[in-house]
Amino acid sequence: MQRTEISTLGEFGLIKHLTQSFELKNSSSLKGIGDDAAILDYKEKQVLVTTDLLLEGVHFDLTYVPLKHLGYKSAVVNISDICAMNGKPKQITVSLGVSKRFSVEDMEELYAGIRLACDHYGVDLVGGDTSASMTGLTISITCIGEGEKGKVVCRNTAQPNDLICVSGDLGAAYMGLLLLEREKKIFAGDNSIQPDFAGKEYIIERQLKPEARQDIIESLERINVVPTAMMDISDGLSSELLHICKQSNVGCRVYEDRIPIDYQTAVMAEEFNMNVTTVALNGGEDYELLFTVPLSMNDVFQNLPGIKVIGHTTDASLGSCLITRDGQEITLKAQGWNSLEK
Repeated sequence: MQRTEISTLGEFGLIKHLTQSFELKNSSSLKGIGDDAAILDYKEKQVLVTTDLLLEGVHFDLTYVPLKHLGYKSAVVNISDICAMNGKPKQITVSLGVSKRFSVEDMEELYAGIRLACDHYGVDLVGGDTSASMTGLTISITCIGEGEKGKVVCRNTAQPNDLICVSGDLGAAYMGLLLLEREKKIFAGDNSIQPDFAGKEYIIERQLKPEARQDIIESLERINVVPTAMMDISDGLSSELLHICKQSNVGCRVYEDRIPIDYQTAVMAEEFNMNVTTVALNGGEDYELLFTVPLSMNDVFQNLPGIKVIGHTTDASLGSCLITRDGQEITLKAQGWNSLEK
C-alpha cells in the first residue's frame, strides 16, 4: 500500500490536497477554503455555532475505529448539536493535529468520511487548520448552522407538565463500544484472528457511524411543532435530562417501561451482565434527540413515528426521578460520560 509522508506536501499543500474537490452547496457559503477566512451570509437567520474536540486515546481508539468512520462521526457529532437547537447545519471547519505516524493516504481516508457526512447532511467544508502533533491524532470540528428567529430551541425553556420525548432508541452505542473493547482485548496481538460481529451489526454501527437526527427536526417542522426545550443525547439520557431540569428549573418523572431499547442492546447488556435500563440511562453517544413539548400535544406525539414519550416534567420541588416497572421512584443521577472525571 502506498504511503506518502505528510512532510512531502507541507501544511498548505496537505489542506489543498484534501479539500480542493469539496464544492459549496449552500447559498450562505459565499467563500470557502482558500483565503484568510470564510465568508458566510445568513441575512435574516440566527447563526448557530458549535465546536467539538476529539482526542486519540480519550474519545476514540484507532485499533478498532476506521479513519473513514472517524471522519464521518467527527462531523456528525457537531451536526447533531445544530439539530439539537432546532437548526439546520450549513458549514463546518476541520482542524487537525497529526503525528508522523499518519500518512497522506490516512488523511485521505479521514476526509473521505468527512466528505460523506457533508454530502449526506448538505453541509459545506469552508475552512480549518492542520498542525503537527506529538501525541497522536487530534480533531477539532466547528459546525455553523442557521435557525429561524423564534424557533431556535435551548435547554432552559422547558415548563412544568411538559411531555418528555426521545427519538430512536438508547444504549446501543455504549453496548457497541463495550463489544469493541472486549474484542480488542481478546484478539490483542493476533492479527490472524478476526472478531465475529454477526448479529451485532446494529450496535457496532451505532458506535462507529452514528447519525444526527436531522430527519426528526424535519418531521417536527412538517407538523409545525417547536419543542419547549431540546438537546442531543451525547453523555447519556440521565445526564441530559438533568441538564434540562436544572437549566429550566423543573423536575421530571421518567418511566422505565417507556424508554426505547433495541433488541440487540438488550441481548448485549445481558451478555455483559448489565442492567439494560442503566445502559440506556447512562451509556451516551446515541446522538438521539431529547426534547419537551406541551402536554396538549400528547395525542400527536403518542403516534409520531420515531419518537417516544417517556415521561413528563414537574415542579422543581418534586425532584427528578425514574419510575421503575414496579412503581418505585429512584432519584436520577448524572452518571454519563465525563472525560475530565478522575
